[in-house]
Amino acid sequence: MSSCCSPDRPDRTTTDVETLPAPATGSSRARGLVPIPPGRFVMGTDDPRGYAADGEGPPHPVELSAYRIGAHTVTNAEFAEFATATGHRTTAEELGSSFVFVGLLPDGSPPTRAVAAAPWWREVPGATWRRPEGPGSSVSGREQHPVVHVSWYDAVAYCRWAGVRLPTEAEWERAARGPDGGHHFPWGDEREPGGEHRMNVFQGRFPERDAGEDGWVGTCPVGTFPPNGFGLHEVTGNVWEWCADWFAPDYYGRSPAGDPAGPASGTARVLRGGSYLCHESYCWRYRVDSRSANTPDSSAGNVGFRVAADQGSGFVSARVRTDG
Repeated sequence: MSSCCSPDRPDRTTTDVETLPAPATGSSRARGLVPIPPGRFVMGTDDPRGYAADGEGPPHPVELSAYRIGAHTVTNAEFAEFATATGHRTTAEELGSSFVFVGLLPDGSPPTRAVAAAPWWREVPGATWRRPEGPGSSVSGREQHPVVHVSWYDAVAYCRWAGVRLPTEAEWERAARGPDGGHHFPWGDEREPGGEHRMNVFQGRFPERDAGEDGWVGTCPVGTFPPNGFGLHEVTGNVWEWCADWFAPDYYGRSPAGDPAGPASGTARVLRGGSYLCHESYCWRYRVDSRSANTPDSSAGNVGFRVAADQGSGFVSARVRTDG
């Protein structure tokens, strides 16, 4: 997948999911899950402006059982509660670095390795969820912003602790589309209807200057923009969101019609929703029908996650495929 969305790790790491924290029982720590009723929707797009290599099509009907999903992505405050309770060290903390958008680095930052295909990404030693721009930065004052610099493994670890799971890609897309569906954005096909900004993406000349016309440069607090018809905030823009599924560009052409859970194996996990760095000049992936993916050990300053659970009286633990 394109490194313009989120850079991958050049050196692969592996994590045994069975060694992650044990699932909580009946946890009430994952708050703000909204119910999504059972139903059918059309997943994917054949818009010629999209990215065929990402496997955005063909559009195909999908039937889903009822489930619940986070009204917003997991915040720094919520992830801090998990880290304090478990002592979990993220992949970025273990490896000693993560990737930061160059436009967010403070003046005078030492030069570090840039991603060749996307030089606006810099590998910054010491950049973690606690220090999003590296040493000297912190999440103080950003407690309600989405947690970033988390790998897929970190997201699954949080889910197991909280007694929830990551949404499947199909669950994510149906919830993000809202009850109306059929459009590129939860509100329709126009990005800024009537000139109104409805998501946090990049304005200005990329990557030199984000004008912040939507009110934000970098992440915004969860719940900043109005929710869609199901009650979900920031499903487009702000941060990319990990899903449970392995990624395959041909999966839509062979996926089951009922409750698809992704391929049985792969090398990358699905990411959905776009981020504050998306700009139409190079990346039209800030849509509910777009896809991206990255290796599960990858982390960056624009990648987070939201959680999901089966419908019912109690939460359920993460259910993910780890083979392959």
